Amino acid sequence: MRRTERFFVKGANSLWHVYKTIPFWKVMRNFIVIQTARYTPFLGMKNWMYSTFLGMKVGEQTSFALMVMIDVMFPEKISVGKNSVIGYNTTILAHEYLIKEYRLGNVEIGDEVLIGANTTILPGVRIGDGAIVSASTLVHKDVPAGAFVGGNPMQIIRLAEAGQQEDTKEIDPQ
Repeated sequence: MRRTERFFVKGANSLWHVYKTIPFWKVMRNFIVIQTARYTPFLGMKNWMYSTFLGMKVGEQTSFALMVMIDVMFPEKISVGKNSVIGYNTTILAHEYLIKEYRLGNVEIGDEVLIGANTTILPGVRIGDGAIVSASTLVHKDVPAGAFVGGNPMQIIRLAEAGQQEDTKEIDPQ
């Protein structure tokens, strides 16, 4: 189950109430920052822009690929751990506007997580450390640490075994 807070509205659908929810100028500022970052080829600059101007928590050496779309209204509800990769054209949402209500929820992405291209992450989910989300997945519920998930609807393809470690050789950059 996703962890979202629900806010009910009367009359027109909840999106018509958007500027009662969030200031117009905040949305404009966020839009400009996000659109600039989407096309910026410098990973460190993207992370700096997201944390400085949008209030996101971004871990060291995390990489946001080209065209990643961060929630324009509530980016401060998104946190990404260290050394994670967010794939090309991924969308990370912290809000959803429905007919009679809107919902807000934190998105927590752990350390060393790989998110495949064209993935959509819905509000109120946690993606555990070391998880892998395959391309074009709709993440609509929590992903356990170390799990490999994919599809629409998202399904667990493989769970990490207790104490599982990969045989990897570390490359010395020197």
